[in-house]
Amino acid sequence: MHVFRILAAALLPAVAAGTPAAAAPPTAGRAAASAAVADSYLVALRPARSSVQSRAAGLTARHGGRVDRLYRHVLDGYALTASAAQARRLAADPAVASVEQDRWYRASAVASWGLDRLDQRRLPLDDTYRVPDGGGAGVHAYVIDTGVRTTHGDFGGRAVSGTDTYDNDDDATDCNGHGTHVAGTLGGTAHGVAPQVRVVAVRALGCEGSGKTSQVVAALDWVAAHAQKPAVANMSLGGPASATLDDAVRRLVAAGVPTAVAAGSDGNGGMDVDCRSSPARVAEAVTVGATDRQDRLAGFSNFGRCVDILAPGVDIVSTTIADDAATTKLTGTSMAAPHAAGAVALLLSRQPAATPAQVESALVAAGTPGIITNAAGPVPHRLLHVQ
Repeated sequence: MHVFRILAAALLPAVAAGTPAAAAPPTAGRAAASAAVADSYLVALRPARSSVQSRAAGLTARHGGRVDRLYRHVLDGYALTASAAQARRLAADPAVASVEQDRWYRASAVASWGLDRLDQRRLPLDDTYRVPDGGGAGVHAYVIDTGVRTTHGDFGGRAVSGTDTYDNDDDATDCNGHGTHVAGTLGGTAHGVAPQVRVVAVRALGCEGSGKTSQVVAALDWVAAHAQKPAVANMSLGGPASATLDDAVRRLVAAGVPTAVAAGSDGNGGMDVDCRSSPARVAEAVTVGATDRQDRLAGFSNFGRCVDILAPGVDIVSTTIADDAATTKLTGTSMAAPHAAGAVALLLSRQPAATPAQVESALVAAGTPGIITNAAGPVPHRLLHVQ
């Protein structure tokens, strides 16, 4: 099983199956990429009329192992604890589409200047962020991360706990800080792009900033089942390529929830390195790279054909968990993604019936072209713009 991590530089904890993209050293994401979870697998089933529960029970009776959780919305399948031999036998069963080892994912981290940059086409900054009409009102934003300190004053009572698929309960309290920072950038009153959005904490990563594929997929499954639309999801996490996770993200988007994902903080890996990691490589998601105050592609940011838009991701000030007024500064594509998710919320507050494809098209079309001073390769990178 893969582990995913947050993509921020200041937070380096590992994430099983997924880690937040925080402002952390670019090595953090790579370190997690090889962290397979022993004896833990995700099983995707072929289409059938019987329930996932009954098929999982039958397969486990035949091949062994233990069913840990069921997926019914973004995946027809289940998470399984089993030996490698049991997993191999299961994979050969004609009722099974695939068996994928669970892995860890990490976060991608390496009023904020980032907000100031969004509402003007050119530098220098004017020290003002003019909130566009709507402000995200009427939209629910699902932050799939380490949880959120929902009592923080910057949320003004607009943040609630949704679910915790890391501990399998309903308490999505943040004990890491990454998710609260991300949520503040997306929807904080003072620090957020969309200061009237409703923030829903979906905890899939633990206190160290990492979580397993199975936990991240469970979070997506919960959002698909419970999303109050119009809605947007944010995934500031990343890890090794996972076809199962990718398909779960696609199905969430197909269910009507546009999803912003961090491109990843492995920029020194070369062009299109983001196309080799999940969920950054999912074409249906809005994949977000990071820029600095000088409109340069951040040195840690992934770039290339799988990046849809760039957004501020260096030295971003937002909310944190020390107390209900605390803030901190983080860097990473984890910080860039919620800028884009907030912009999606702004669009949906004005056009609530827009499809995810229409939202992404509008977001990219509104971006400012030709200003990234160190853009590499043939891909036209646009800087996120709200109006």
